Amino acid sequence: MSFQAGVLPGVPDHGRFIELRAKPEADLSALQALEPGEGLVIGLGPALVMRFGAVAGLHAFKAVSGLVEVPSTQADLWLWLRGDDRGEIAKRARLLLRELQGFEVVRMVDAFKYGTGLDLSGYEDGTENPEGYAAEAVAFAPDGSSFVAVQQWVHDLDAFDAKPLAERDHIIGRQISDNEEIETAPDFAHVKRTAQESFEPEAFVLRRSMPWVDAGREGLIFVAFGHSFAAFEALLHRMVGLEDGILDGLFRFTHPVSGANYWCPPVKNGRLDLSQIGL
Repeated sequence: MSFQAGVLPGVPDHGRFIELRAKPEADLSALQALEPGEGLVIGLGPALVMRFGAVAGLHAFKAVSGLVEVPSTQADLWLWLRGDDRGEIAKRARLLLRELQGFEVVRMVDAFKYGTGLDLSGYEDGTENPEGYAAEAVAFAPDGSSFVAVQQWVHDLDAFDAKPLAERDHIIGRQISDNEEIETAPDFAHVKRTAQESFEPEAFVLRRSMPWVDAGREGLIFVAFGHSFAAFEALLHRMVGLEDGILDGLFRFTHPVSGANYWCPPVKNGRLDLSQIGL
């Protein structure tokens, strides 16, 4: 068994994220025919998995209510199509959905790589991502499976751009000019809120987030892989102030409109290995 090959490579030039809901007659036979690889990552939601078996540690995305609202929009199936040609991705997506007649689309977002890997705010995204063997250790369980948390964030970049440069830098906690961390940044700075080594245990995730633009809105598809959901949930809880009452500065110009958790099964002979749930 091995892990899905599309998880470790860096952010592609283009991507399409599709979330689907299972119809009552849905089964997993169509999924067993799919071929995950560098161009396709597949995740299964908890309700779909529970129809057939159980995966330890898999649970629905938990909505957060407090200083801010973080919604749960849990679906049953997640597809991440990756590549360097947007037209080819659109074609592949159409063919995939034709094979998945037992599912209906509830969210579809086209995303892209901006510059060297920037958020649309202009700041680098995922600076402290683990690499190499460290990335594998963070992203995958021993059997090659992975858990992924996915959120769509909507930015108000007009409001962000209207702020003085120093304030924007302090919201992020880095200088946009050179990506250097600001030691004297305020406690609400995103870098300080999410310093992965500052948690006990350390809360490292493998981020593969991508910007998106659609119908006058824009933002970031946040994607975090891990060998469990524990690290992501620790990061989110601190960001929303549940740990110490300090709200992450990001909420001054952006907010999530979706949230879902998925299990990315390992691969065997080029197909999803669903033996863990008896298939």
